[in-house]
Amino acid sequence: MARKLRLGLNVTESSPLINNRNLVLIGCRACGKTSVGKALAGALARPFVDLDEVLVAQAGRSIAELVREEGWQGFRRREHEIVQHYARLPGQVLAPGGGVVLDPENVKILREHGLVIWLTANPATLGQRLRGDQGSGEFRPSLTGRDPVAEMEQVLAEREPLYRAAAHLIVDTTGLSIDQVVKRIWAAINKIQP
Repeated sequence: MARKLRLGLNVTESSPLINNRNLVLIGCRACGKTSVGKALAGALARPFVDLDEVLVAQAGRSIAELVREEGWQGFRRREHEIVQHYARLPGQVLAPGGGVVLDPENVKILREHGLVIWLTANPATLGQRLRGDQGSGEFRPSLTGRDPVAEMEQVLAEREPLYRAAAHLIVDTTGLSIDQVVKRIWAAINKIQP
């Protein structure tokens, strides 16, 4: 029996999603994890969890404040605890922070309990998205102190092998609307054998 969900996505009993695995969107900052994640979750009638938002709520401070007070090591420790908890809860769309792949244990549990989808975009697109996000500085503090485009190029060069190794699927978001990205993800998921 098929169910037609938002955006015209059809879910059937033979769909790979029937086993209730999480869909995990990874990628560097501004690749679209949150906006695409919310749309994908809505289209599939699943809960959406932005793990950075959970971390901020639990810490009672912005990411920038947390990094200033505890350093990136303290942030990564908190991130790891949240990933360990949420990855084990089935049937969600999860959006961890861009650096989640720096910890092999995070990658292991996300892959074990979910289908990991790497959202990519070229550095110029990522930089443009960062500049357009007024709250970006507190929620997405600079990793290098450089211009957003230069920073994206550096971060992508360093993390690309980690994203590639973690991903079950890769979807380029450059030039696509959120709905187009969701449909592309759904088409890729349906090519995977259950």
